[in-house]
Amino acid sequence: MPREYTYGPFQSRRLKLSLGVDVLSKIKICTYNCAYCELGITSKDQLVSPEYRISIKPTINFQKELHSILKYVPHLNSITFGYNGEPTLNINLLDFLKIAIKVRNRLKWTKSKPKLTLFTNSSKLYLDEVRERVKQFELVLAKLDVATEEDFKRTNCPHKDTPNLKTIIDSIIKLKKEMPIDHKLAIQCLIYNSYRKDFIPNNNPENITKLAYVIKKIKPDFVQIYSVARIPAQYYVFAIDEDRKKEIMEKFKQIINDDNVEINYF
Repeated sequence: MPREYTYGPFQSRRLKLSLGVDVLSKIKICTYNCAYCELGITSKDQLVSPEYRISIKPTINFQKELHSILKYVPHLNSITFGYNGEPTLNINLLDFLKIAIKVRNRLKWTKSKPKLTLFTNSSKLYLDEVRERVKQFELVLAKLDVATEEDFKRTNCPHKDTPNLKTIIDSIIKLKKEMPIDHKLAIQCLIYNSYRKDFIPNNNPENITKLAYVIKKIKPDFVQIYSVARIPAQYYVFAIDEDRKKEIMEKFKQIINDDNVEINYF
């Protein structure tokens, strides 16, 4: 049957073998226009307020499509919601999740069941209703790669109605406290460089240090440091190298200083 909701499975740097699930329209819709976005630039009509709502419900084809793929990959590691914009914009996100749980639980797996994972850019987590949905996922990958308002505006280029960075950070802290004990939170930090002398990348000492202190407050289960792997939205953005990723990891470990927070680079 033709694919409508899923893509992959594919090998993910952070999730191993992952099947992607798209709960949005086929056009990217997001609250950010990140300089490094590997989906390309978010155009004006695709850049929306965090208060914006999309109502896309799963059809019976979602369950059929999911089952038709999952039965052939008993070694899958993750069923991952996200990728084509910000999935929490869809108010019917949990309808998709419930179907995924039902299909997953009916199948046999080589080892453990694949985790039900959500990617979010964290911009809508200040809304109680959104946190309530997000915490239902077994693994939440929440993006946070800046710790100053200046870096936030330069790097993430948020919609004008997006709350300030402090509000977003506070909402991630709330989410962690509200999540079931067996559900896990990972903070994703995409760090990049810039060819342009007049464009300061988030790979600057002030941002990296402050970001470590912010993550220390959040107390996530995991921190994932990574960089650009495909063509970014802005031509002047490029990846940091492996040595720099390792330096940042060591800096984070030194500042966070918490054995309960697993920090890795990819």
